[in-house]
Amino acid sequence: MSGAEEEENAAELKIGDEFLKAKCLMNCEVALILDRKYEQLQQMSDDPMNQVSQVFEKSLQYVKRFSRYKNPDAVRQVREILSRYQLAEFELCVLGNLCPETVEEAIAMVPSIKSRGRAHDDDAIEKMLNDLSLIKKFE
Repeated sequence: MSGAEEEENAAELKIGDEFLKAKCLMNCEVALILDRKYEQLQQMSDDPMNQVSQVFEKSLQYVKRFSRYKNPDAVRQVREILSRYQLAEFELCVLGNLCPETVEEAIAMVPSIKSRGRAHDDDAIEKMLNDLSLIKKFE
């Protein structure tokens, strides 16, 4: 292994500067964007020969299938709630996509939330998960 490969470790949030600075989207956010684009393409094209690409359709199907939140307001609330906890974009999206139900699951999925420096205690993680479950419950 090269030195660069050994340095990267998502569990410790060592994922490279480019990735840390990148804006990540949850599947539910991508689904909203692609759905809107799909509607626009359908409205613009009366010609049945001018159809949406298969890759576009498969991508839309994928993000819809794996989106935990469907309602646009719920999607916005999820990002707002997770943003309150000073999570990296990567962490925010993993938690928003996978929706862990317990503190142990959250830590197993995103070990960096308990890592040095900015570690969240179990109570804070529990509150975050409860807030997310309320959104899902009332969606």
